[in-house]
Amino acid sequence: MPLQIPDPVLGPWAKAFPARAHGLRLSDVGDAGLRLSEFSTPVMTVHADALTHNETTVFEWAGDLGILLAPHGKTTMSPALWQRLLDAGAWGISVATPWQAGVAIDAGVRTVLIANSVTDVAAAAELGAQLSGIDGLRIICWADSEATVALLAGALTDDAHPLDVLVELGGANGRTGARTIADGERIAAAVSRASGLRLAGVAGYEGPFGPDRSHESVAAVDAYLQGLVDLHERLEYPVGVRPILSAGGSSFPDRAAAMLAPHAGDVDVVLRSGAFQIHDDGFYSRMSPFGAAVPTESLRSAMHAWSRIVSHPEPALALLDAGRRDVPFDIDLPIPQTVEGEVTALNDQHAFFRLSDGAEVAVGDVVRLGLSHPCTAFDKWRVVPLIDDPDAEDPRVIGAVATCF
Repeated sequence: MPLQIPDPVLGPWAKAFPARAHGLRLSDVGDAGLRLSEFSTPVMTVHADALTHNETTVFEWAGDLGILLAPHGKTTMSPALWQRLLDAGAWGISVATPWQAGVAIDAGVRTVLIANSVTDVAAAAELGAQLSGIDGLRIICWADSEATVALLAGALTDDAHPLDVLVELGGANGRTGARTIADGERIAAAVSRASGLRLAGVAGYEGPFGPDRSHESVAAVDAYLQGLVDLHERLEYPVGVRPILSAGGSSFPDRAAAMLAPHAGDVDVVLRSGAFQIHDDGFYSRMSPFGAAVPTESLRSAMHAWSRIVSHPEPALALLDAGRRDVPFDIDLPIPQTVEGEVTALNDQHAFFRLSDGAEVAVGDVVRLGLSHPCTAFDKWRVVPLIDDPDAEDPRVIGAVATCF
């Protein structure tokens, strides 16, 4: 089903876009003959070929294993990029909040998985109204306590259009989630008793249990994922419900597959990875098993930033015009790719660039930066140009995507 893709008229509000693009509809950008050199810096770009490669790689891998994908839409909050995922075969789109769910539903997504507990009663009531009013809409959320179930039950009473609920299992030192299987069973029982709710499966997030790809981390992730299976096998589901087993899958899709895919004959195994479509040059480049533990081609970073040198006050120090307003910094700092050196710190609008021995730059030069963590890259941009080749001398701008942050 085609989504409603934002198609704003560009103006000065569209950060980095040149004046000759002002007045264009977003959908007209691809035919405007723009080059990246026309854009002001800093600017973030998306690489079209890398998008296609990453989507093809992961969807083919999942299809071979019988795994379904509901990629995390909060990564980009871009309906145009969600459309690509749905066209590639996504089972649905995951989000993190009721507001994000509203954006997805308004865009036309008809299977929306809220990977979180909903404890806002007004938001829960709105979800119920959407379920009752939109044909074919399925909304799924989590619950990790009986208190959460009670809040949901107070807001939803339409048994003909129920809100599907997954019991969230966590673990010691994890994030949210019931801490024991016995707690999970009590939560499931509370869901089953409640009007307007339907017990639909078990879910969780394995990320906190594996900060790296060490043997110890992988073993901890596997143990956690086995807990999801164990809880699922102790639950009784309503007649006609095909249960869902859902894990995150951005860092450990191979382990989620190993532990959950054997049960795909009886359940829908749904991975929620949102990072694979964009990938990166930082955290996920270190964590991804594709091309390493998984016998596929490696994923490719589809995002870059381009930043100009605005000052060269010391022989080994240059200042770039990209700062915290423009590039992610929560996991790794940006990685210079066209000049040897290291970004050592960011201010709001500047990056401190320590040059390697022998590296030469001049004020006005543009440096391409690799980025880490797509989720905190896209939220800084309302419109992102789509380019044909980041290695070209002057990449062609072949389109653009809007975000809904």
